[in-house]
Amino acid sequence: MNNRPATGRIARTPLDAAIARLAESQHGTIELGQLREVGLTPSGVRNRIAAGRLHRIHRGVYTVGHRLISTRGHWKAATLAYGPTAVLSHRSAAALWGLRASHSGRIDVCLPSPSSRSRPAVTAHRSLTLRFEDTTTVDNISCTTVARTLLDLAEVLDDRGVERAIEQAEILRLFDVRAVNDVLDRANGRLGTGRLRRALEEANEPAFTESELEEAFLELCREHGLPRPAVAVWVATSEGHLKADFVWRAQRLVVETDGYAFHRHRQAFERDHRRDGLLNLAGWQVRRFTWRQIDGDAHMVAATVRAVLAEPPPRRDRRPARAALAATPAGPH
Repeated sequence: MNNRPATGRIARTPLDAAIARLAESQHGTIELGQLREVGLTPSGVRNRIAAGRLHRIHRGVYTVGHRLISTRGHWKAATLAYGPTAVLSHRSAAALWGLRASHSGRIDVCLPSPSSRSRPAVTAHRSLTLRFEDTTTVDNISCTTVARTLLDLAEVLDDRGVERAIEQAEILRLFDVRAVNDVLDRANGRLGTGRLRRALEEANEPAFTESELEEAFLELCREHGLPRPAVAVWVATSEGHLKADFVWRAQRLVVETDGYAFHRHRQAFERDHRRDGLLNLAGWQVRRFTWRQIDGDAHMVAATVRAVLAEPPPRRDRRPARAALAATPAGPH
């Protein structure tokens, strides 16, 4: 029996399948050591390069199948090129976290070493203060934490740029003032510590009570001619009742106002997103605003609420299993 593949078709071996799976988990990239670990020999690497199955992007780092990869693929490839201790940092890490867009043609990578060499399209930053707790993983890309990223940004941005990055961290519920203070305490006089401390002082908000925050938002609604919402309404979800800050029942809109923004942490971020998800499943739109947005950007807040109120309300599932998902001012049963 002739076991050769048909003319014009490339045989896909179990080894090729393993390489493809690993590369897919790494945004289309793979490193030479990983190729060896899955069983590829040096000649196997050379043969696949010649056949166009591997394409070199950095020394020892390849794309699999084609040269085109996403931005995340380039970020992943840059960290692979510098070894297991390298992490995405500075502007690139900020872009990965969603704190600010990066329009630089270079990728920032940080290594906990006294020396480092940059490569084409990659800027390598050496750091003797980078610790394990300053690193994490986002979308399978090693990177600096939000707190460490803010410190690194303070070295390369002006005051307003750092303030905006902090504001975006607040909006995304990623800001943890304790983590930032810990990073600052270990900074050992790094360039940028003064700028980050100034930004924290500028952005810090007083500790408003729930009633003060409530009154501020209602005042915003009055001043901008928005319909008055119901306040502190219990809303039924598939996992019980949740107390919503402000509700427009007819439009199925919930607004949550967040005080104490600088005491947010990852657990609060996860909890808020789960809560929002349950409300969305129950047929509600959810919008969140921080105290600083209500106090300093009232026109944006009002315009956002007005736009949602003008939309047709989301379609509600009329099946019996969903019948309990209507809002009620009563507490949970």
